[in-house]
Amino acid sequence: MEKLIECVPNFSEGVDASVIKQITDQIESVDGIKLLDVDPGKATNRTVVTFVGNPQAVVEAAFLGIKKASELIDMSKHKGEHPRMGATDVCPLIPLANITVEETVKYANQLAARVGKELSIPVYMYEHAQPDAKRNNLSVIREGEYEGFFKKIKKAEWKPDFGPAEFSVRSGGTVIGVRDFLVAYNVNLNTTSVRRANAIAFDVRERGREVVDEKGNKKVVPGTLKTVKAIGWFIEEYGQAQISMNLTNINVSSVHAAFEECSKSATARGMRVTGSELVGLIPLQAMLDAGTYFLKKQQRSVGVSEKELIHIAIKSLGLDELGKFDPEKKIIEYRMRKASDRALQNLSITEFADKTASESPAPGGGSISAYLGALSASLGAMVANLSASKKGWETKWEEFSGFAAQGQHLKERLLKLVDEDTQAFNRIMDAFGLPKATESEKLVRKEAIQNATRGAIEVPFTVMQKSLEAMHLAKAMVEKGNPNSVSDAGVAALCARSAVMGAHLNVKINASGVEDKAWMEKLLADAAKIEADVLKLEKELLVQVDKIIAKG
Repeated sequence: MEKLIECVPNFSEGVDASVIKQITDQIESVDGIKLLDVDPGKATNRTVVTFVGNPQAVVEAAFLGIKKASELIDMSKHKGEHPRMGATDVCPLIPLANITVEETVKYANQLAARVGKELSIPVYMYEHAQPDAKRNNLSVIREGEYEGFFKKIKKAEWKPDFGPAEFSVRSGGTVIGVRDFLVAYNVNLNTTSVRRANAIAFDVRERGREVVDEKGNKKVVPGTLKTVKAIGWFIEEYGQAQISMNLTNINVSSVHAAFEECSKSATARGMRVTGSELVGLIPLQAMLDAGTYFLKKQQRSVGVSEKELIHIAIKSLGLDELGKFDPEKKIIEYRMRKASDRALQNLSITEFADKTASESPAPGGGSISAYLGALSASLGAMVANLSASKKGWETKWEEFSGFAAQGQHLKERLLKLVDEDTQAFNRIMDAFGLPKATESEKLVRKEAIQNATRGAIEVPFTVMQKSLEAMHLAKAMVEKGNPNSVSDAGVAALCARSAVMGAHLNVKINASGVEDKAWMEKLLADAAKIEADVLKLEKELLVQVDKIIAKG
């Protein structure tokens, strides 16, 4: 598995598009780098760039970006709302896939050493890359900003970790480090008062505010949100104040929790939250969690499509108040996926049928089986949603919401398996096409064929497992769901049965090519049991369906 690091450098230029483009061109010039997002802000005069790649490529791309920024940005002329200390103000590396924090720290140090030596820019390390707890916090390092750093850098305790102990007039200094995934999130207010925005920021941020009691003693009152940093500011471009937050652990304090807490504080202080703004990218799950939260708040079923959950999140958080929010550009998983990952899912029904009917061997029976499973899960979710909204069943909405959510999850997984089955077939074809002239090539080819064949078995076996789950959902809907939709639950059962049997054929046809007979025998036994279970359930369900229909 490829190691991936995300890098999110913040450059102190948010107005001149040509300068930003020259910097990002340097980043994109490195092989193995994918530029995910470029988010300039005029009022902050700052651009947040997000890119990913293998570790060495990220180090090279980050260095080239920092180098170009130092050539183009003159910090002595820089003005902006956001705290800053250099042309490249901060450059965090975030371990994204198959790499540890400790490994990522090594690459951060490699980058920092090169910036300090080759560009003569003072560099401070932060968070996981800074062993000194007194100077690992970004806001503490940046305190005094560009203007104050000419004196600060001369203090012994603020000697840079890399580079000269001289502050560059033109490029300033930079902070490089390793941090966890962070969401930069701003909440919009119906006020122009920075003081009032700061009051809300102090209410919600983890470190809260310092107060003096009636005896003159100082004490800190913590804010309501853990792992959140926040300040208030006025954005002239928008004509309103914002609470600017860094959500450093969205598993502890989510985006929707931050929005709600700001709303509570604003209301208590005579203000109103009008919307919010996402700077950079956000994980898909954070958007799904937000959509789920707001649907539950309305006592509505959460078993809706991924697209609908995201739509609810955008509208509830007001993410489109200041400009269009495009999920394809702002959700990190959407930016990283390849068109080939969803080649079949993205086809219309007619296009999918035409492609299946062509002379190409893929998509074939395996993909069709997965699609039948997805249709079964979709029908199960539909019956659950209709039951959740049925008049007189208001007390049951939460139970059926759970069933609908289960159906949606199964549908999404089975739709992915539609493409995965065709991809597995293509890997077999690619493996058979490998060279076999030498003994070493023969061994490589043989191993590739075995791995591809196992994959071509595991995909339809997963289809069988998930389709059996869809059958159980259909059973629950026949027994508990809206009786007016019992025929739909019956069709769901028929689709699940066909999905299991079809996928089973694909498992069996590839079984002879596997040399690990013990593994294959166990899997075949498990597959046979799944088919037997689904056929038994189908027979029972159809009897129940007919009885309910007969009652009228």
